[in-house]
Amino acid sequence: MSTHDLITARYGILPFEPPAEIPPALAALLDRRVTRRYAARGIEDALLDTVLAAAQSAPSKSDLQQYSIIVTRDAAKIAKVADWIGTMPWIKDAPVLLLFCGDMRRGQAACTLHGRQHANNNMDTFLNTAVDAALAMGMAIAAADAAGLGTCPISYVRSHIEKVAPLFRLPEAVYPVAGLTLGWPEARNEPTPRLPPSAVIHREAYDDSALPAAIEAYDALRPRQKPRYPEVHGPAPEGCTWSENAARQLSVPERFGFRTWLRLRGFALD
Repeated sequence: MSTHDLITARYGILPFEPPAEIPPALAALLDRRVTRRYAARGIEDALLDTVLAAAQSAPSKSDLQQYSIIVTRDAAKIAKVADWIGTMPWIKDAPVLLLFCGDMRRGQAACTLHGRQHANNNMDTFLNTAVDAALAMGMAIAAADAAGLGTCPISYVRSHIEKVAPLFRLPEAVYPVAGLTLGWPEARNEPTPRLPPSAVIHREAYDDSALPAAIEAYDALRPRQKPRYPEVHGPAPEGCTWSENAARQLSVPERFGFRTWLRLRGFALD
């Protein structure tokens, strides 16, 4: 695809005139898509380990590397996660499930090793662990795409944290940020158009004065979707726009026990 086509596919429109030519690695990022259909084919250890090495190549706050990755090939475990989520049965078809975790435990162990007290059990460290894990997951996604593999992030693992954590024997001070299915694509999804740059990109200072018009145009661009939380907000036989579905989801408290669970598992969050 040309750069013009890649940008148009990513936004559904051409919001700016891109360069005529870009490096292949950049083109691959613009063409990223999720995979929800996997071929019945395993991933060899050497390739998987190399993808994981790319994940570990991600930048990290102060080089502290406060994350861990649980690698699961056990089909029974993967099926349990899929069944708990309930709405994503295709997870079972993925030969590998990666669980990206925020990890304060390793830093605590380093302090103990050198006879020092870990003095940063706070909200900033929680944020740093989450960002470190997310950056590693982003690099894993890019590496998998480059290798011809497909991925899909699974935030719903946090909706069942009380079962996911013991299934993978997560100790105190370690928590799941997101799962990531990994496998050979049976088919690639079409690109999902993103919000226009006018809604997301701010030049020099934050300015959302153009947001209402941007959302209206974006809603018109995307097909109506299956309504979220119909049991709370009622049915919508005609489907919902992107912003209506966002409002439906964001108006229902989700994972409100997450903070309590984190505190029980060693995070002060001060």
